[in-house]
Amino acid sequence: MRIIVLGTSWPYRGGLATFNERLARQFVSEGHEVELWTFTLQYPSFLFPGKTQYTSEQAPADLKMRRVLNSCNPFNWLRIGRALRKAAPDMLICCYWMSFFAPAYGLVSRIAKRNGKTRCIALVHNMIPHEPSILDKLFAPYFVKSQDGFVALSESVVKDIEKVESVKCKVERKPKTFSPHPIYDHYGERMSKAEACAALGLPAGKQYMLFFGLVRAYKGLDLLLDAFAQIKNTLPDLQLIIAGEFYEDEEKYRAQIAANGLTERVTVRNEFVPDSDLRKYFGAADLIVQPYKSATQSGVTQVAFHFEKPMLVTNVGGLGEIVHDHKMGYACEPTAEAIAADVADYFEHDRRKAFTAYLQKEKTKYAWSKMTQAFLELRMKN
Repeated sequence: MRIIVLGTSWPYRGGLATFNERLARQFVSEGHEVELWTFTLQYPSFLFPGKTQYTSEQAPADLKMRRVLNSCNPFNWLRIGRALRKAAPDMLICCYWMSFFAPAYGLVSRIAKRNGKTRCIALVHNMIPHEPSILDKLFAPYFVKSQDGFVALSESVVKDIEKVESVKCKVERKPKTFSPHPIYDHYGERMSKAEACAALGLPAGKQYMLFFGLVRAYKGLDLLLDAFAQIKNTLPDLQLIIAGEFYEDEEKYRAQIAANGLTERVTVRNEFVPDSDLRKYFGAADLIVQPYKSATQSGVTQVAFHFEKPMLVTNVGGLGEIVHDHKMGYACEPTAEAIAADVADYFEHDRRKAFTAYLQKEKTKYAWSKMTQAFLELRMKN
């Protein structure tokens, strides 16, 4: 098939770009012709809370990529829709994660399908975002109506799509399938803990929790800091690494760290971590902690799978679907008390070997070939 993936990719940074590029590579490896069409303008600068939208890494040499879509210009959407109609791919995959992009994706898809050949299959990371706004009610139905099918990364997202269909769209439901987030498998081999700690300038004789990724309110770092305060005296060698750019007020968390008496126990790296450095942080970590207050799924979980690191997640959204409680880690309630109890259980009872062995078996479920198969099967239904 000829496939065009419309969404974030190089030169933009982050997990969504990484996902789309890895998905494209899988399709190519299976013999399909694939192009990545990305943004000329993704977010207006005043809407972007981080330091930069762009990666410092080189463009992938093995992928066909074009920068074409301006998220704010309806005249551009008309032009790109006509270009897609003329190009006539067998499948257009719109990578959807927030309603800001719904008008552009919705119009482009409607125009592209007029050739009678192209089928639009949405890849939905989030249907209802972690930080909802009025745009979700206004724009999401417009996007949903434009698609021929949906691949969602968690069962909870499938349900969210169905809610938009039944309540807002008042149309016959489109086919959809749940295909779990595949494992990010391109970050290289695991580093030993001693090697990773040396690379990060950390003492190797400590136990480390890792909170990884962009710091936003829904990710529950405040819960983790309160949990750590509850167990700091019973686990004197335990340390916390916070690695990721703050999209929240960093000083608020710094104050909480100080108030909880954790200043000497927490390492903060307020920076976007490039792909080449991930193995250092995951190599140093004994336990990956995701204390989210709301979620759908998480790419951090799949990075942990790749490096075979036990995880603690809160049982929100689709996280508990992936992390089996007390087998490969923990899926606890999103409270400081529950988080503290499970962190203490992990280190006091040395669960690492048993959880890692289970992880090694479980990770085989999350192949990229299963994701591409889900798209191809939906395409055949249309």
